[in-house]
Amino acid sequence: MHHALGILSWAQSKDGGGPDVIPALGNMLRDSVEGSADALARAFSDPGLRIGVTGLSRAGKTVFITSLVANMIQRGRMAAFGPEREGRIEAAYLQPQPDDTVARFDYESHLAAMTGAEAHWPMGTRSVSQLRLSLRVTPKSRLARLTGPRRLHLDITDYPGEWLLDLGLLSQSYAQWSKASLKQVIAKSDILPEARDFLGLATEAVAEARHDEIQAAALARSFTAYLHAARAAGFSQLTPGRFILPGDLHGSPALTFAPLPVESPKRGSIAREAARRFEAYKLQIVRPFFRAHFAKIDRQVVLVDLLSAMQGGPEILEDLRQAMAGILSVFRHGANGPFSALLGQKTDRILFAATKADYLHQSQHSAYANLLEALVQEAKQRADYRGAKTRAMAIASLRSTVEERREIDGADVDLVVGRVGLDTQMRALFAGELPAHPDQILAPARAGARDWSDHEFATTDFAPPHNSLRAGFGPPHIRLDAAAEFLLADRMG
Repeated sequence: MHHALGILSWAQSKDGGGPDVIPALGNMLRDSVEGSADALARAFSDPGLRIGVTGLSRAGKTVFITSLVANMIQRGRMAAFGPEREGRIEAAYLQPQPDDTVARFDYESHLAAMTGAEAHWPMGTRSVSQLRLSLRVTPKSRLARLTGPRRLHLDITDYPGEWLLDLGLLSQSYAQWSKASLKQVIAKSDILPEARDFLGLATEAVAEARHDEIQAAALARSFTAYLHAARAAGFSQLTPGRFILPGDLHGSPALTFAPLPVESPKRGSIAREAARRFEAYKLQIVRPFFRAHFAKIDRQVVLVDLLSAMQGGPEILEDLRQAMAGILSVFRHGANGPFSALLGQKTDRILFAATKADYLHQSQHSAYANLLEALVQEAKQRADYRGAKTRAMAIASLRSTVEERREIDGADVDLVVGRVGLDTQMRALFAGELPAHPDQILAPARAGARDWSDHEFATTDFAPPHNSLRAGFGPPHIRLDAAAEFLLADRMG
């Protein structure tokens, strides 16, 4: 660990300077003008609603979108969705997505994977994709009905939550990002050999006088290996996101840098080139993603695999809380937010959804939702104050279990039972007793507890049920209709 001591002292020193203000303001003004032109074009076309769906790895983005669309087309399980309950939805059908340069969300393949005779979970989100679902709706008021049915386009955008974390880099300098990243690497060096390997390479790189491309590539590979290992261990605060999911940028110079403990790098040094590439990453990758996709979102769904984080322990849960705070800061409205000139009133509703509610008995769903609400409380209060409506709920986009009560050691225990693997083997699960008050979990996590003293949580990987579709009904779910009510119903009046 001797090689980490100098890096640690540097990482704990005063932050380096922030990015240039004038270029940042210019970029924001340009983006704002582009957003205004886009809004004007939309005003003269059929009304649309742009919905963004994000969440960190294994949160269930693909399954959420697939099941939502399937249940909007076949609405037999949508009793809590007002427009359907009132009989006002005449038709729902898929159309080509509006952006010809973005991949189409592969709805049909995902639905077949989730609901067929050999049902399995579809491949997760690895890049941006879109889907357009159009609805023909009878207006609510008698006067509006005189003009006939209305059409509403739902444009759903799916993108990796790891990329969303990168938006926080726009307000950071290379020195600031390096300090924060190196502190995280050092904190994990006791449990991850990849962290120790990277710290050794970083120490050697700083000692070199000149930039060397072979050394830079080795540093980037080592840092990427650390990020993958940290994600596999359950951690969430991992940037740059494209290092984990590079897409077609694999091996490019924009992804060939790493954090180094140098505040004022010398000309020609490896740290100076890393700082240049960090700025190029923001300018050429992060900002275009923000302009093209995120800045245009009207309503946002944030999915959270809270149960797996709880099973990982207090450190994993606290890391998730901090990562979510970083993600949700992007939704900040008003003069104090770095993105307020772009977002304005665009994102007017945010749904926070704790996924895998089917892994818990229904008697614990309220506590599960309360825990999520407490986890994102700061961001939720900020959005509420600025006028955006928010809601936290526990959902299962595709219900994979049934509930049972069994006697265990002389006591009745509420369980869930589901299929495990690709065969018909069934397994019962008691995930743990959620606390009556969220602080019983969040307080020890914030305090740096090593494990849960009064709680024990468990989870497993349930498979989707076989042949879960039937005529007129979408896939079985928990509260997907309530989610649709919050996200869509007010625009279908």
